Amino acid sequence: MNLISNNIDYQIIDESEIIQFPRRNFIEANTIEVSLEHLKNDCIVPVFAKDNECTISHYEFINSTLEVVEDVLNYQGILKPDIRASHVIKGRTPNAIFKSAKELLEDEKTIYYERIAFVIEIPEISEVINGNRINLSIGGVRAYNQENLFSKKSIEKFKIFIGFQNTVCTNLCISTDGLIDDLRISSILELKAKIYELINTYKKKEHLMTMEQMFNFSFTETQFAHLIGKMKLFPYLTKEEKHKLFPLAINDTQLNIVIKDYHNDTYFAKAEDNTINFWNLYNLMTEANKSTYIDSNLEKNVNAYEFVNHLAKSLKNDEPNYFIH
Repeated sequence: MNLISNNIDYQIIDESEIIQFPRRNFIEANTIEVSLEHLKNDCIVPVFAKDNECTISHYEFINSTLEVVEDVLNYQGILKPDIRASHVIKGRTPNAIFKSAKELLEDEKTIYYERIAFVIEIPEISEVINGNRINLSIGGVRAYNQENLFSKKSIEKFKIFIGFQNTVCTNLCISTDGLIDDLRISSILELKAKIYELINTYKKKEHLMTMEQMFNFSFTETQFAHLIGKMKLFPYLTKEEKHKLFPLAINDTQLNIVIKDYHNDTYFAKAEDNTINFWNLYNLMTEANKSTYIDSNLEKNVNAYEFVNHLAKSLKNDEPNYFIH
């Protein structure tokens, strides 16, 4: 199985075209950076309480994805996953049960993370959009809070994706067909098979073409203000009204970030004539999405992609649209 045969090939990039930037996190929220070695060596693995069967650990999830990517690409270098974790669960060893927290020794403490997200970036497979280098990226999310750990061992839930990461801002660019947001499996072998399947069904060329076409559409400042107003009104519509409209996922806090960055963002702010093209609008939304918790981040990222394309389609076909007219 070879990713290159699926219309994904290595690109030679003219470095002079690329905007240089300081490295940033692909997600913020309340996350911290952790290493694969830390997950392997320092974290316990939760079990299903009623039969003491192990869950698939965060380390196994990430390492299995690495192995699939290296196999598919026949990759000879070293791929280092970028891992963010949140909601640390602390415990202690039985011999320290009567100690106060401040008396605990390091080897008496146990931890694991309820939620993790990771990205494996492949810099050799790149494109440039408007001076933004975007690298092929593969990753996933695991959230133990979405499992019933008080039951017997059951099918476990994961999220996996393939898409691009914008190296200017580390925003993830994920299309609908690049995400499986409700993957349910019972073994590592099943997990690897699904990752293979996702990689080999991902439509890279269509995804890139769609993102490039975002430059063909733009809003004036008045149109942008109208859009933001309608987006702010959306949550307060009735269920019946919402049912007829695009299912917008961005919240008010994130919209305020979009508004601020429309004026101030170094790379994606409005142009000198106060217009903003849809590529920049899309990146303002994915940037704001970094404040979303791990367990809903990928879905909101795809929602932003679909929403901007929804707006573009309405403009292209001169169709009525609640958010535009």
